Amino acid sequence: DLDECATSPCKDHQYCLNTDGSFSCKACDASCVGCTGEGSDKCKTCASGYMKEDEECTDIDECSLPEKVCVKENQDCVNTLGSYKCVCSEGFEDKDAACVQT
Repeated sequence: DLDECATSPCKDHQYCLNTDGSFSCKACDASCVGCTGEGSDKCKTCASGYMKEDEECTDIDECSLPEKVCVKENQDCVNTLGSYKCVCSEGFEDKDAACVQT
């Protein structure tokens, strides 16, 4: 078997999987920018919104950072994978870019 992966035939956001007589390109984990294999522990670097923790790229909880990311009045932070969302608190709705009481 010829190891086709030795020539790095895959795109930047993929890794090469050598198979008997062939190869396939597999997508890197969403937490990675470039990777050497499957999973968040095989990232070359972590994607935006992720940080290296115990050799893995893990989600940063922006909502628990000391500096508030959702600064409008009556607004709550909701953590998402690799990012976050600012939503109006319960009993409030988004009107003209402000959270007003419903």
